[in-house]
Amino acid sequence: MHKRIQTIIILSTVDKIEVEKFSKLASDWWNPNGKFKPLHLFNPTRIKFIKEKLVDYFGLNPKAQEPLKKINILDIGCGGGLLCEPLKRLGATVTGIDASKNNIKVAKFHAKEMNLNINYIKCSPENLKFKNKFNVILNMEVVEHVSNVNLFIQNCATLIEKNGIMFVATINKNLKSYLYAILGAEYILRWLPIGTHDWEKFLTPQELENIAIRNNFTMDEMVGMKFNLFSKKWLKSTDASVNYISTFSKN
Repeated sequence: MHKRIQTIIILSTVDKIEVEKFSKLASDWWNPNGKFKPLHLFNPTRIKFIKEKLVDYFGLNPKAQEPLKKINILDIGCGGGLLCEPLKRLGATVTGIDASKNNIKVAKFHAKEMNLNINYIKCSPENLKFKNKFNVILNMEVVEHVSNVNLFIQNCATLIEKNGIMFVATINKNLKSYLYAILGAEYILRWLPIGTHDWEKFLTPQELENIAIRNNFTMDEMVGMKFNLFSKKWLKSTDASVNYISTFSKN
């Protein structure tokens, strides 16, 4: 009698080349003038956007010392914790996950130094097992680095509660984004290491919305983000031709 051998294929959203790329830079996460300088410049604007959106979406008190006190946030692709720490200081319960062991090591060490209780886990969303679902999922500058965006958003849908909100910050896919985000930022201005981004992995807002809708999300809002070369600051904008943030509510 032949025994039937069953092969179980576990699909993964992890792009090993991308993980290796960022793992090599991990020690530089908290250096404001290092390889992640663009993220340090971007951080105040995206934190402000996230805070204001969550206060409005959940009807929270904006004047409270810790306005996000009752909010449970999952930050996917958390890196060294640049988003997790400010959100924890705003009162949120924060879990940060990343496929890079080096990133998680840096994030844990820095949070300990800052005396912040943040739950950091080395894993991808498909491997995260949590009894309770999250109110908020953050996918900030991460979907352009995963191997399968549809599967990635599908996994997010299993981790977020009904009526929860998901943030996706990424780069539009057009000629302008190629000129600005790759040629400009990587080759000319050298803001980012060459090879940080692959234009083929960029998504238009419509493509992203279609994927989200397929996975039981509804479009909430889409805003552009622009960098002012003179003030060296990022600003929320109606122009989403390069950088944009989309928010989705879970059905």
